[in-house]
Amino acid sequence: MRSNELAELAGVTIRTLRHYHKVGILDEPERSVNGYRDYDVRHLVRLLRITRLTELGLPLASLPDVLDDPQTAETLLEELDRQAAAEIERLTSRRAAIAGLRSHGAMPDLPPALAAYGPTISAVADVAPELARQEREQVVLIAHLLGEKGTAALAGVLAQNAIFSPATPALLLRFAELGPDTAPEELERLVEDMVVHYRPLLGSWPENIEIGADLSAMLVAYGEQALNDWQRRAYELFQERMISEPPGAA
Repeated sequence: MRSNELAELAGVTIRTLRHYHKVGILDEPERSVNGYRDYDVRHLVRLLRITRLTELGLPLASLPDVLDDPQTAETLLEELDRQAAAEIERLTSRRAAIAGLRSHGAMPDLPPALAAYGPTISAVADVAPELARQEREQVVLIAHLLGEKGTAALAGVLAQNAIFSPATPALLLRFAELGPDTAPEELERLVEDMVVHYRPLLGSWPENIEIGADLSAMLVAYGEQALNDWQRRAYELFQERMISEPPGAA
């Protein structure tokens, strides 16, 4: 049979057939006097075996040994099974993360552990889209610098202290409105309300999860670029009072 007939019977392309010849896993018959290569049924069987093995995920480089050595095949199948199990676990985890983000209406770039913060950001986005973007970007930054374990701890602390409640977007919206027309006493009230709202986080934070200097420095740098003068002042006062006043303070 000709190469096109062989390829059609095996369900592969001529290009694939030539590639198998090139890498040495399928013998290439000599040309006959008429210039064509004549394949026989043994080539078809070999090609069918190759196709079956590649469908299982075996790399082409391993096929010469596998095709002729059952012991080698068993070893490779064990490795393929291990890889497949790891891939299933990875995909299952990815689907769970996607489901969590979807259930909370969170943006895809939000860390899955903090998906519950999605409604807070969405509530702000309707009125102050720029602040919502900044809040989401800060969450991404915080999660990266805290790491997986720290982010999980943060999610637990936020949930424990009702930071996912409607009170949070209300404070964020007041923060977004800070500007040249803000009276000093109004700024002061907002800072005090923020301290009261967020102070319990410090008392609930696990002792074995450290908030490093890098995180604080990065958040300050982000604020310098993203916030206006009045917002920066409110943030500075908020930080000072969160540090100076113990979690149990009235």
